[in-house]
Amino acid sequence: MTAVSLSDVTFSYGDVPVVDGVSLDVPEGEFLGLVGPNGSGKSTLLTLMLGLQRPTRGEVRLFDRPAHEFSDGERVAYVAQDATDAARDMPVTVREVVRMGRYPRNLFGRFSAADREAVAAALDRVDIADLADRRVGALSGGQRQRVFVARALAAEADLLALDEPTVALDAESRAAFYDLLGDLNERGMTVVLVEHDIGVVTARASRIACLNKRLYFHGDPDDFADSDALAAAYGANQRVLDHDHGHAHTEPERDP
Repeated sequence: MTAVSLSDVTFSYGDVPVVDGVSLDVPEGEFLGLVGPNGSGKSTLLTLMLGLQRPTRGEVRLFDRPAHEFSDGERVAYVAQDATDAARDMPVTVREVVRMGRYPRNLFGRFSAADREAVAAALDRVDIADLADRRVGALSGGQRQRVFVARALAAEADLLALDEPTVALDAESRAAFYDLLGDLNERGMTVVLVEHDIGVVTARASRIACLNKRLYFHGDPDDFADSDALAAAYGANQRVLDHDHGHAHTEPERDP
């Protein structure tokens, strides 16, 4: 089964294409890392995948239905780029945010024992049960990100889409967050991640898509590291450096 399918997808603002002729499939259970330079259309492509915007040309299908018509909101969880910043001003507790993940399953607003169990399990799963009664705005950036992932888990979503979720996190929090995403993916959740750190994505994702308006690469992370897609998409020679403990980064190639 395919979670997301894009066929010749183009999206333009006026006459200016932001995404140009992209075709790719995301099978269920995959961890797709979406990388590219600033302004390359990564965030736009993610919203197209989720049906939040409609392509100017081409087709997007979400769980084998037209993405813009997809109505099973509980199957998809989206953590937007500014989600944690907005959360700083939310006058709600961690538990209340995680409960929001159950709303698509409760059209009449009545929470059952199963709903309460799902919320408790989600809090435990991301290791924030002890923070359940804290105000979200009082948490660190890493803790707030875990709250939004817990909301996705409470929804029992099949697809988790995240747009640069670790920008404001320190190195230790980022590593722990990626460990969490890896664990969720191993348990069957499909993950689509927009990330600026190419090296970390190549170390963690099962597939890489490299975008700069058009698709320059889509495939295995090891093949990506050995390809010329970085130079083509970023306009400069770069290479991926791997380090101990699963961390990596990129740096420009230097002349001898």
